[in-house]
Amino acid sequence: MANKAQVLYDFTAEPGNNELTVKEGETITITNQNIGGGWIEAQNSRGDVGLVPEDYIELNASPAVGNATVPDLSFFDAFAPPTASAAASNQVDITGCSFQPDTPETPAPSFASPDEASNGNDPWSAWNSDPAGNSANNWAAKPEGTETGKAGTPGNWNSSAQGHPQAYQGPDIYPYPCLIDYTGAADDDEWDDEWDDPKSPGGYAESEAGEGGASGRGGAHGSTMKISLNKFPGFSKSGPELYLLSKQPAKGKDKIPIYMGEVGPVWLYPESQLDCIVADPKKGTKMYGLKSYIEYQITPNTTNRPVNHRYKHFDWLYERLLDKFGSAIPIPSLPDKQVTGRFEEEFIKMRMERLQGWMTRMCRHPIVSNSEVFQLFLTYKDEKDWKTGKRKAETDETVRVMIFTTIEPEAPDLDLIEVEQKCEMFSRFTKSMDDGVKDLLNVGQEHWKRCTGALPKEYQRIGKAFQNLSSVFNSSGYQGEATLTDALTAAGKTYEEIAQMVAEQPRKDLHFLMETNNEYKGLLGCFPDTIGVHKAAIEKVKEADKLVATSKITPQDKVTMAKRVSTMSYALQAEMNHFHSNRIYDYNRVMQLYLEEQVKFYETIAEKLKQAHSQFVTM
Repeated sequence: MANKAQVLYDFTAEPGNNELTVKEGETITITNQNIGGGWIEAQNSRGDVGLVPEDYIELNASPAVGNATVPDLSFFDAFAPPTASAAASNQVDITGCSFQPDTPETPAPSFASPDEASNGNDPWSAWNSDPAGNSANNWAAKPEGTETGKAGTPGNWNSSAQGHPQAYQGPDIYPYPCLIDYTGAADDDEWDDEWDDPKSPGGYAESEAGEGGASGRGGAHGSTMKISLNKFPGFSKSGPELYLLSKQPAKGKDKIPIYMGEVGPVWLYPESQLDCIVADPKKGTKMYGLKSYIEYQITPNTTNRPVNHRYKHFDWLYERLLDKFGSAIPIPSLPDKQVTGRFEEEFIKMRMERLQGWMTRMCRHPIVSNSEVFQLFLTYKDEKDWKTGKRKAETDETVRVMIFTTIEPEAPDLDLIEVEQKCEMFSRFTKSMDDGVKDLLNVGQEHWKRCTGALPKEYQRIGKAFQNLSSVFNSSGYQGEATLTDALTAAGKTYEEIAQMVAEQPRKDLHFLMETNNEYKGLLGCFPDTIGVHKAAIEKVKEADKLVATSKITPQDKVTMAKRVSTMSYALQAEMNHFHSNRIYDYNRVMQLYLEEQVKFYETIAEKLKQAHSQFVTM
């Protein structure tokens, strides 16, 4: 008997790819489960047969995932937040994430008004506030229910992309909302069979369950964005206590030192800054031409030797970095996947720009950039090197809260009160900055709409009115007014030119300001999870006296917990100091660019008006 499956999310077939369009709630028949690459062949009730993403369906009879337990830590059950089942030990638990199956959506963008619908040049509608005008922020007090931001990119004023002839040099063709708002993406660029073992732990069969890869991690308020309820699948029963009471030291010799600098605890920075260029997107095919993908060339400044990666590889890197460092370091999400228009030139340019921004941010982090998995991504030599490094990364045991076992602060232990004060201070700041960034995004979006809609139309109307008046004057037959009518016509054309300038200006300055803010919105959306880990650890330490009194832990365990929560605090302070230094640098640069372009804009307008003014005769 053929297997039946329920469709979880809408999927629209890409023409020419042998895909099958299916709707949420539809029942389909599985005709071939061995297609590979994240696809299955299915037949709908009308008899149509085609390919459907595996992650968009659920077999009607699927075995339940068992619960894994953590030995000797059951006394923390009373203090643990309710979560989904934990996955098996020593394996990256991706399926354990609390993803809501009915959350992902892939509708076309909805518009609040006809004016908004007609505004094809507004790429920021995806970051509107929710219809009630509220901001759904689960900040730190609820680490298991956190909204995660979408990663953007800094403006391409960044030096990393300027010198390469194929790197993205600016939005020559700006992506319209119809090309960037779809997030329930199909697997447009799967792993090749010859590159990856589909049964390897942590592979994409698990990572995309219920969310279609990186697309589900967007935290914007638009109706097409999905919310990840728990980015850290290990934070259930075995949350921070797994580290606080760990008996085993971290395997390996790699330690992460923290030094006391002028601003407080800081990471150890390398002598030379790692950088890379994302460029040269090329379209490839697989499965005998049935499936297509886009491959990007990444060139690090350390080797100047390019390596090729598809979006899936970036997504894999994101999952590995999140799993390894997410408890201590906020890892922003990748730019979203999409279905419609994913091979359009405009979308490819925008995705490449945002991947460049994401990679630049990772390169600038001293811990992430120096990690084995990140170096593998940038410098693998051949297929064997990649597969070996990939499997090593997927079996890394120093992940989640255990990353703190590698951190060694060169400073005295902090007391619990000071640790809690630091945590609260950072929580308040990141929440306030998140509100400020979202406000600027909303204001910028409205300004973009005016500049590409109503405002240039007003200038055009003024220009037409001047030219119409000139035509009326010409009809008088009076011989002495040619100079006036010519000047009026020139003034009218000047205002039409200004209208065109106004419509084009946001792409020259506001674009980069909005992209930088959108990137920080995504980064700030990660802080609640990270700060939540620290708050949960503080609560565990507060319970230590009660646990000692009931003989569930020893007095020495209590001392160890206090020492280790101090180490976590130093890591949080070092990360916040890194964040602040980057924030100051980024906003200085992007504001300089914005104001420089604004000055050029208004100077050009002033010069045009002066020329128009000079054509009128002083009487």
